Amino acid sequence: MIEVPPLFNKKVLVPRGKDQAKSFSKLVREYGGIPVEVPLIAFRPIEKNHCLEQCLSRLGTYDWLIFTSNVTVETFFSFVEAGAGDGSDFGTNVGNRLPKIAVIGKRTEAVLKEKGIPVEFVPSVYVAEAFVEEFLPFVQKGSRVLIPKGNLARDYIASSLAEAGAKVDEVVIYENYLPEESRGKLAEMLGSGLLDILPFTSPSTVDHLMAVVQEYGLAERLNRCIIGCIGPITEKRLREYGLPIHASPEEYTVREMMKSLVRFLGEEQS
Repeated sequence: MIEVPPLFNKKVLVPRGKDQAKSFSKLVREYGGIPVEVPLIAFRPIEKNHCLEQCLSRLGTYDWLIFTSNVTVETFFSFVEAGAGDGSDFGTNVGNRLPKIAVIGKRTEAVLKEKGIPVEFVPSVYVAEAFVEEFLPFVQKGSRVLIPKGNLARDYIASSLAEAGAKVDEVVIYENYLPEESRGKLAEMLGSGLLDILPFTSPSTVDHLMAVVQEYGLAERLNRCIIGCIGPITEKRLREYGLPIHASPEEYTVREMMKSLVRFLGEEQS
């Protein structure tokens, strides 16, 4: 007897942009699902400004450099002077005194290691609250910390470290937005009932989808969808919109979210 894959014939929204969607879609196919790539979030670097230039010019004065996503890493190194894009000249650009690197997330760590840059600290749980709790013992009063970030990122890490006596600089290096071409495609897919599973990877993906839902009056269409998410902040945002959460794994990765969705479907069928 041929075993039917757990997501057989299920159409699964892949909310990531083209560069990041490949691995997500592959995972959906592994479970027998049909990936539907509609980017709910895209990123673009900001225009270089005085604040950013000042931070880059004094990189060698920081004790710690904190990256909260692989997008932050890639964007940051796009701003570092020529030759540093692959990390090979990172030391040359900041002088002999390199800041230590702290990150949130396995993927963020992997991207840095691919650039040949060592990572000194990774929390056991990939959320800001856990990061702060575990990172505080490494911070002394007067420690200088730089946090590159997106325009919608929370300031929880910066404010918590500052309260502990660190001197923290935050600098916005990119903005996130809903690609215009995704609006019509998402409205069409939801309106036609062509999406079965909606996985959310960040609060922004929730906000952007709900903006389309509200614009096109598609709230009732969400009732037939199974919803999964990564992390307590995304979970909180879904609840603020009054949406159910059918799957939310303890480990905040796409793979674990998909496993969690498969378990939910299995329990529902049994």
